[in-house]
Amino acid sequence: MKIKAAVLYKHNTPLSVEEIELDAPMAGEVLVKIAGSGVCHSDWRDIKGEWKDMWVTPPVVLGHEGAGIVEGVGPGVSSVKPGDHAVLSFVPNCGTCYYCVIGSPHLCDNPWEYVGGSRLHKDSQMINHYAGVSSFAEYAVVPEAGVIAIPSDVPLDKAALVGCCVTTGVGAAINTAKVAPGSTVAVFGTGGVGLNVVQGALLAGAETIIAVDIRDNKLGYAKQFGATHTVNSTKEDPVKAIKEITQGKGTDYSFEAIGNPETIVQALSSVRKGGTAIIVGQAPYDAMINFPARLLFDEARLVGCLYGSARMRVDMPHIIDLYMQGKLKVDELVTRTYTLDEINAAFQALDKGEVARSVIKF
Repeated sequence: MKIKAAVLYKHNTPLSVEEIELDAPMAGEVLVKIAGSGVCHSDWRDIKGEWKDMWVTPPVVLGHEGAGIVEGVGPGVSSVKPGDHAVLSFVPNCGTCYYCVIGSPHLCDNPWEYVGGSRLHKDSQMINHYAGVSSFAEYAVVPEAGVIAIPSDVPLDKAALVGCCVTTGVGAAINTAKVAPGSTVAVFGTGGVGLNVVQGALLAGAETIIAVDIRDNKLGYAKQFGATHTVNSTKEDPVKAIKEITQGKGTDYSFEAIGNPETIVQALSSVRKGGTAIIVGQAPYDAMINFPARLLFDEARLVGCLYGSARMRVDMPHIIDLYMQGKLKVDELVTRTYTLDEINAAFQALDKGEVARSVIKF
């Protein structure tokens, strides 16, 4: 079928919105009509080529934070049927590797295995899938394991955000860190993921939540999502400010939701003795991180976090339930909506820090 999609042909160039071809789903695959796709900083980093050694290379249809309606299924698909509403997971775990078996499907060894290769092309030119999703398109063919059915009354443009930033941020606080009630928390970076770390920490019962960012509008969002204190790191030293707020001790947990080596060190430096810094933001893969050895003697812990350490088929429906019960803010995340034709403007707004999260609506 012919579909409209945003194609990245070369790093550091605008996406090209054009008509391409999408093949029918094969065995174990699902055809989804995309209703909404979040505009995530991870896609922006791939546009800039920061992850080119890890992710697929252009030409590629980006987008990994999506939701939509199942339109068709390939042979052997049993967990969803046409008409089902679904959120998409960018780690469609295989279910059989070591990590899936031990209960860590987010670390699956074989997440993006496509039978027979890409389903996207333009004439004779193959176009790559992105993270097993490619949701910057009217339709996507995805692995069954990456399709999580949700109730039909959930707004799909909001459910899309559960596909990445909500699950990643809330999961980082609840699954990875296991934030304890009454604890102190700092969050470096209050974009889409960081805001969800804030509300995940609030949900877990944290008493003090300190948001750190370079933009006052982002800090305003953080207050809305549950931050008790804010620090603009262009105006004061964030580590010093955090220590002052915590009476010189430091936080029990500090989260870095940017992916910047400097702020990763700041997050680690801001925790108390025996505290934990959780790195949620994804730095460029060749980045080096240097921190003072004295932190090791204070038993500070540095912990990585992928996808909020989520069990997608368990955690995503649970997060949807919390949202529908009014216990998680998702509507408030969406600062702007765009059409697919406006996708380059959406990324420019993201780069300028103008939004909490924007969504491409179809």
